[in-house]
Amino acid sequence: MIIWLQRYWVRNAPALILAASAIVLGSALASQYWGGLTPCKLCIWQRWPYVVTIAAAALALIVFRSQGGRRVLMGVCAIAFAIGGGIAVYHAGVEQGWFPGPTSCTGDATMAAQTVEDLRRLLLAQPVVRCDEIQWSLYGISMAGYNAIVSLMLSAASLYAALHIGRMGRFQ
Repeated sequence: MIIWLQRYWVRNAPALILAASAIVLGSALASQYWGGLTPCKLCIWQRWPYVVTIAAAALALIVFRSQGGRRVLMGVCAIAFAIGGGIAVYHAGVEQGWFPGPTSCTGDATMAAQTVEDLRRLLLAQPVVRCDEIQWSLYGISMAGYNAIVSLMLSAASLYAALHIGRMGRFQ
């Protein structure tokens, strides 16, 4: 059973990566437009690797039908997911106070206002949605935390597919 699942994954990796990426990105957009959760700057950054993996997986399905081309594109997916996972881990750390967030996203004013004009400028520069505040969580894990888990799992799965495309025997 395990060998069958491995072969199934490797044979269908581009389609499965495309589906998983579309589901995750679609969920993020649905939570924004229908769920009322406004994304912060780091949330937006976490979406871009999914755009890359959707494009790479679609290319692997449509254009690059060779094993070599698919292997390279699954490697691209693995790297993109790893980058997205890194951003998500950083964002979850910012939310938990483990790492300092970008000042443009956390609203940390490093200098005190000396005049009313300085105060006005500082207030207008504050982010609309702060990266260090958790808008939604389930079982104590924020959306950034779940994205870190999913991204790193998809990175490992993409890397496995990239390393095994063409090497799983007659099922390729």
